[in-house]
Amino acid sequence: MSEDTHAHQDDDGPNPGLGLDLGAPSAPARPDAAVPPVSAPAPAAYRVLARKYRPQNFTDLIGQEAMVRTLRNAFSSGRIAQAYILTGVRGVGKTTTARILARALNYEPMDGAPGGPSLDLSVMGKQCRDIIESRHVDVMEMDAASNTSINDIREIIESARYRPVMARYKVYIIDEVHMLSTAAFNGLLKTLEEPPEHVKFIFATTEIRKVPVTVLSRCQRFDLRRVEAGELAAHLAGICAKEGVTIEPEALAIVARAAEGSVRDSLSLLDQAIAHGGGTVGAEEVRRLLGLADKGRVIDLFEALMKGEMARALAEFRDQYDAGADPAVILTDLAEFTHLVTRLKIMPDAAQDAALVEAERVRGLEMAQGLSMRVLARAWQMLTKGIGEVQQAPKPAQAAEMALVRLGYATDLPTPDEALRRLKDQPVTDAPPSAPSGGGGGGGGARLSLAPRPAEARPQMHAAPVAAVAAPAAGPRLASLADVAQYVAAKRDLALKHAVETSLRPVHVEEGRIEVALVPGSPASVIQDLSRKLSEWTGRRWLVSISSQAGGPTLAEENAAVKAEREEGIKAHPLVAAVLARFPGAEVVDVRTREEAPIDTEVLAPSEEDLYAGPGADDELEY
Repeated sequence: MSEDTHAHQDDDGPNPGLGLDLGAPSAPARPDAAVPPVSAPAPAAYRVLARKYRPQNFTDLIGQEAMVRTLRNAFSSGRIAQAYILTGVRGVGKTTTARILARALNYEPMDGAPGGPSLDLSVMGKQCRDIIESRHVDVMEMDAASNTSINDIREIIESARYRPVMARYKVYIIDEVHMLSTAAFNGLLKTLEEPPEHVKFIFATTEIRKVPVTVLSRCQRFDLRRVEAGELAAHLAGICAKEGVTIEPEALAIVARAAEGSVRDSLSLLDQAIAHGGGTVGAEEVRRLLGLADKGRVIDLFEALMKGEMARALAEFRDQYDAGADPAVILTDLAEFTHLVTRLKIMPDAAQDAALVEAERVRGLEMAQGLSMRVLARAWQMLTKGIGEVQQAPKPAQAAEMALVRLGYATDLPTPDEALRRLKDQPVTDAPPSAPSGGGGGGGGARLSLAPRPAEARPQMHAAPVAAVAAPAAGPRLASLADVAQYVAAKRDLALKHAVETSLRPVHVEEGRIEVALVPGSPASVIQDLSRKLSEWTGRRWLVSISSQAGGPTLAEENAAVKAEREEGIKAHPLVAAVLARFPGAEVVDVRTREEAPIDTEVLAPSEEDLYAGPGADDELEY
């Protein structure tokens, strides 16, 4: 005992009582000789922002207020389901939410006070740290992408029979649950529907449609939505403040929009941008990092295209391409700005979006006031088509330039209604100076005018007397084969309607009796079908017979003749003649009117031609 005491008293120098060799040169008198050098602690491994700032409770979740409210009300009322399924795109927090939910289910205060499941997780509980770090014995996570078989599910079923070791519930978190095999899903159904009271299931998937309906019906489903760009930019700004990183607001907006609503993607891009900028992140560095063009230069390119300045537009495109911007990305940015201008034209308040840069707000509003909706719609269609061409072209830059040339030269072209108005205003030398207001050849010439006609020139509907409207008819009045075809169409029997129009030549039609002649090659069964169905629908007996007479033309032949007559009459109209002369190769494809026959609207439905008819004579076309 004394020897130990003496050793502690003399540990700064040699101690003869411990049998040390005093003459050895390896025993110097320096006090630090017996103390080994202390090495510096190894630096902690870097944690990426997506893991460092992973939400720890429901308060930290952003953009999922509807789900949090539902869960909060369910927990407060004790209506806790046995299974939950979380779905959404990548990076919106499905796995994180599953862990937070497992923590809420097993929450117990540190002081040992009695408690139950709670969404108030501001204070760490007994089980919280282990659940957060994915090492709790009663909270088991399984990746269904690598554990797809029925044997993996059988292990879960067997272990679910035993009560939890430490926590209140055994929680099974199965990620990418849609990857399970059919046998695995079927083996899970019974336990999922009637699990032990101490078991909860939480599923996460990005492909909700691949999950069987039998599984979905046993779970409470929560759709985690994409986070809006403005909300995501504010979240990234808060993280940059905690990290001590200086970042431009425009750079935040670029990163937020590039993430497309995914929080994890935005944090990964931000992490990469911080490393690229060395602690200071600028918008230009982010654009180069992502291969994007300067938003201001995209707007300049859009402005040049809308003004038809093709030399300036192609030079601007080539400058952006030489700077590293991808041709397809340039066209995509143009399409996005076209969409923005369209939204600003409809909803000017959309300019207050936090994800927009100043150039987009100011210049977008200016262009929204100067461009018509038809020009914007045409630009959107041409750009979206051009993006597909660029992605498939062997030389994307050339394909992009040709798409821009088409768009730039299309800005000078008038829309169809503008072209018709200009032709109408210009004098036509090879046509009469004015057309009669009552119609042209075939009665169809005057209906092509896109300008509103005077009120007295509008077709008047045949109004029935008030007494006749008040007294409903006893049944349909079928006085012709056309009435029969309309009545059959109203009954939604399109096959019989087609047969009536193309196979029957009318000979005599009266109430309860129809005589027709069959077109050669037509099935004779149409006669029996028509007689039987008319009797069933009207409640009266109908006799349909085949006559020996030739009969008149079929309804299809009559419609074809009327259409041909209308087209010939339209071609004689001065305005149409001017259009055909101005555009070689143009032809009249169809002539449509909005005039309706005076039929019994209480019985007969409109024909298919009326349902699908386009704008008529009194409408001003918009493109």
